[in-house]
Amino acid sequence: MDITAKSKTTDIKFDVETIRKDFPILYTQVNGHPLVYFDNAATSQKPLVVINAIEEYYKATNSNVHRGLHYLSNKATNEFEESRKIVAAHLNASHDEIIYTRGTTESINLVAFSFGEAFVKSGDEIIISYMEHHSNIVPWQMLCERKGASLKVIPITEKGELKLDEYKKLLSSKTKLVAVTHVSNTLGTINPVEEIIEAAHAKNIPVLLDGAQAVPHLKIDVKKLDVDFYCFSGHKVFGPTGIGILYGKTKWLNQMPPYQGGGEMIKEVTFEKTTYNDAPLRFEAGTPNIEASIVLAKAINYINGIGLDAIATYEHELLQYGTEKLQQINGVRLIGTAAHKSSVISFVVDGTHPSDIGILLDKQGVAVRTGHHCTQPLVGFYKIPGTVRASFAFYNTFEEIDIFVKALNKAISMLR
Repeated sequence: MDITAKSKTTDIKFDVETIRKDFPILYTQVNGHPLVYFDNAATSQKPLVVINAIEEYYKATNSNVHRGLHYLSNKATNEFEESRKIVAAHLNASHDEIIYTRGTTESINLVAFSFGEAFVKSGDEIIISYMEHHSNIVPWQMLCERKGASLKVIPITEKGELKLDEYKKLLSSKTKLVAVTHVSNTLGTINPVEEIIEAAHAKNIPVLLDGAQAVPHLKIDVKKLDVDFYCFSGHKVFGPTGIGILYGKTKWLNQMPPYQGGGEMIKEVTFEKTTYNDAPLRFEAGTPNIEASIVLAKAINYINGIGLDAIATYEHELLQYGTEKLQQINGVRLIGTAAHKSSVISFVVDGTHPSDIGILLDKQGVAVRTGHHCTQPLVGFYKIPGTVRASFAFYNTFEEIDIFVKALNKAISMLR
């Protein structure tokens, strides 16, 4: 895609108006107002190339994979596996290290079960952080309950940054895995994952990164990071719902038992014994979400066509602009002011409830997320019921931020 129009404050060229034409839902009217969609951290909108690919799959490809000798089955299988290769290349991984799941949540549950079965025993410890999504808390709690292990939590500062010195003190011979978010869905904090991984690996401890909020915005190289497991969701990266990715180093996947039993994940089945397939198929029991798996590659190719460096630069400008505008509003307090952030602004307004703000913004066509954002321990740390969260994507504009700020001022005046 040609990037031709200058962004607001730098020399990078970014034609956001041309990009927006690829997303028909952005032209929706809400209560008589043009839609301003600032809920991208919850789910992203889909470009026409993705929407059309879903329709095309059912028109021309629909068949089960890996199980047939006929034309459609071969076609579906080839496209399914080609998509796996595109995802692998996007992460700089090998294709047999890429497992299709339903999303980040299932990816983490898969590791919590399979890695946990193989490597965690009574008295062991799992380390997570205070800013984790429930999807990166509950599966580890369940593992600890099953195995008699303990959960350790990395503390954070008031700004929303991990206390790395405290993290390093938690690492011990009892630690079997570190599982942290790459980018916080509530705070927008970009965590220093390289340092986190290096410290863990110095003690031979593997690391899982929740990349749900990172992959839409940052260039990810799992080999350079040297991360052991990395996961993300298709629907947050402009692809379909119901599809996700788990990257795992081969050395771990080959030692982990299957997560579920059934078809596809087997080599041979008798009533006496079953032998299991190699990774990744070992972890893909049953008919997969074939259409979404294939179409995910279309979404990844789309963002690569724009360029992740250009996306990151433009979105950073949106973040800076929005932050400056909100800081000028009396009574607004930002939650999450880390030095390194992605495209999320969370805030509270003195004397109001986040839900009331969200409802009044919606009346004016502005879509934000309110509540605890599946990070209840985190909002508890700040002693608040939740936040208003505005989250940006590369199809958002500075003009939309102006509309949002005007609507917010109106909402605040109404509530006061």
